[in-house]
Amino acid sequence: MRKLMITAIASLTLGGTALSASAMETMQPVQEGQFHRIEQPIRNKAIVTLGGLGLIGLELWWFLLSKPKSRKAMSVSEARSQKLQ
Repeated sequence: MRKLMITAIASLTLGGTALSASAMETMQPVQEGQFHRIEQPIRNKAIVTLGGLGLIGLELWWFLLSKPKSRKAMSVSEARSQKLQ
């Protein structure tokens, strides 16, 4: 069983290397200036912007405003007297 696992791992590793090498051979180098700008619809830009601002607002609320208000520190005797009441 162990020998089978080692063989499987070795074949996957070597096979992956061979595949990536052949894929690199078929790729053509990218030259400067080949990329062109793809204009996005204004609706998509607005949705992404509003979503991002909403997430930022949610984080600010979570870390700054959602914490419970802390109470004034009490001495041990004050705490005991409140428990008795």
